[in-house]
Amino acid sequence: MDYSGYTTLRVALHAGVARITLDNGPINLLDKPMFKELLRLVPQLAADDDVRVVVLASANPEFFIAHFDVGLILKFPADAPTEAPAPDAPLPPFHQLCEALRTMPKATIAVVEGRAGGGGSEIALSCDMRFAQRGQAVFNQPEVALGILPGGSGTVRLSRLVGRSRALEVVLGCDDIPAETAEAWGWVNRALPAEALWPHVDRLAARIASFPPHAVAAAKASVLQAEHHVPADLRGETAAFQGTLAHADTRAAMERFLATGGQTREGELRLGALAAELHPPPG
Repeated sequence: MDYSGYTTLRVALHAGVARITLDNGPINLLDKPMFKELLRLVPQLAADDDVRVVVLASANPEFFIAHFDVGLILKFPADAPTEAPAPDAPLPPFHQLCEALRTMPKATIAVVEGRAGGGGSEIALSCDMRFAQRGQAVFNQPEVALGILPGGSGTVRLSRLVGRSRALEVVLGCDDIPAETAEAWGWVNRALPAEALWPHVDRLAARIASFPPHAVAAAKASVLQAEHHVPADLRGETAAFQGTLAHADTRAAMERFLATGGQTREGELRLGALAAELHPPPG
C-alpha cells in the first residue's frame, strides 16, 4: 500500500513491521490534522497484508503525544446528547480509532519515550502492548482538572489494566505518573532504560512478525475475549463526557488551562503541576 501523503506522521515498513513515527510540532499535539491522518492510517494498516506488527512512536523525545487539542474540545457543542447511545450506534471517531488499534488482527505496540497525556495516553492504552523509557516517560490524564473526563477510552481502558483504585488515582488526581510507577501498576509492559528500550521492542516486533499471521490474529482475538462489554462501556463514557461539556465550570477551566501554559512546551512538561494550579484550594 502507499503510505505517502501524510504530514504529521511517517510510516516505515520493513519485514512485516510498520513503524509509525508521530511528528507534529513542539509537543506532538493531537490536533485536527494529526487526528484525521490517524483516522485514515490505522484502517489502512489493519487491511494491509504486508503489515504484521504496528509500532507507534514519536519523533519528539519529550512527547509521545501531549493530548487532544483543548481548543478543539472548546468547539464541541455544549448541548450534545447525554443519554447513552443505542447499543448498535456507531462509536465516535476517536473511539473507532482506539478500537481499531485494540482489535485489528495484528499486534500493536506503543513506545513511549516522553510524555503521553490525555488522548495520547488513550491511544497508547488502546495498543496491545506499551513499553516506556525509564526516567523519561510520563503519563497523565488531565481531563477532570479541565472540567471533563477522559472521554477517548481512558476510563474504560485504565480500570481494566490497573484496577479501580489506581484508575481513580490517575483520573481524579490528574497527576504525572512516571514510567516506573506505570510499570509497577501494569499500565506498561516494561519500563526500560534508553539503551535497552528499542532493542527490546525491535526484537519482539520482529519475532511476532515472523510467526504465521493467522495464528497471531487468532491468538489476539482469543485473548480479547476476556475484555467484556468494551463497546458498550465506551458508549457510556461518551455520554458521560458529553454531559460534562454543558457545565458552567468546564469552558472556564479549559480556557484557564490554555491561558496559563497549556499546549506550550513549558506548560506541558509540568502538566501535573499545571493541572493543580487551575484550581487553587480555597483560603
